[in-house]
Amino acid sequence: MNETITEPAKELTTVRDLLRYAVSRFNAAGLFFGHGTGNAWDEAVYLILHTLNLPLDQLEPFLDAHLLVEERRAVLDIIERRTRERLPSAYLTQEAWLGEHRFYVDERVIVPRSFIAELLQEQLAPWVDDPWGIKHILDLCTGSACLAILAALHFPNAEVDAVDLSLDALEVAHRNVDDYRLEDRLRLIQSDLFASLGNRRYDLITANPPYVNAESMATLPPEYKREPKMALVGGDDGLDMIRTIIEQAKAYLQPSGLLVVEIGHHRDALEAAYPDLPFTWLETSGGDQFVFKLDARELP
Repeated sequence: MNETITEPAKELTTVRDLLRYAVSRFNAAGLFFGHGTGNAWDEAVYLILHTLNLPLDQLEPFLDAHLLVEERRAVLDIIERRTRERLPSAYLTQEAWLGEHRFYVDERVIVPRSFIAELLQEQLAPWVDDPWGIKHILDLCTGSACLAILAALHFPNAEVDAVDLSLDALEVAHRNVDDYRLEDRLRLIQSDLFASLGNRRYDLITANPPYVNAESMATLPPEYKREPKMALVGGDDGLDMIRTIIEQAKAYLQPSGLLVVEIGHHRDALEAAYPDLPFTWLETSGGDQFVFKLDARELP
């Protein structure tokens, strides 16, 4: 809807009207919600408030506000794009949120949605006794650098290396690093995992690598297929990059260092592949099966 508002749409005069309309359109189109919201209502609320430049946590005061023609056109346009193009909302608004932290995103990076973010906000307690003693952090498969930035914010004495193979992703990461003014503490490195890191050693390594297995890739909803394929594909069983990280991480950790990795729904497969490793599964809002911790001394 670029030039005129259609006759039926002219009846949608308030935020409440447009919210109801958006929910109906999203449900009728069978959209998938998994990039920051979990249902049509939350998705519609976010898109409408963002488009109208209203506070994202204040819907009620504006529900019965009448909109200008230009405002209705903008809201109807983003509803139509979300429905027709099956783009994740983060790509439409060019922002994603992890807790209270906002990050720039576009189609060069996966939409941030990591359980590790929750753990970093708690400074990895109780596994890290002294957050101010963490001096060197590595974030593998950094994408938009959201986890690397959170690590720098919550471990204030740390220098952070953020690694990704994709130059496109690193361009997005650079923008976020600039936005948070962390250029002096956060370095972006193009590397295939550890390949370009030389003899550096870290107190903490985090990773949210590609872990979608071949079977799941074949059945992904359209919204996920709009994300960079290289940020999703984890091989036949989803563990290709996770194996490499486990098998090489010890050489890059301090003797007292920690490895923290997110693996999706592969806990059983990973424990079967490494029956002798004493994985510690960290509690998150999604449960205790998505993120593991290993100490340097526990790694092969």
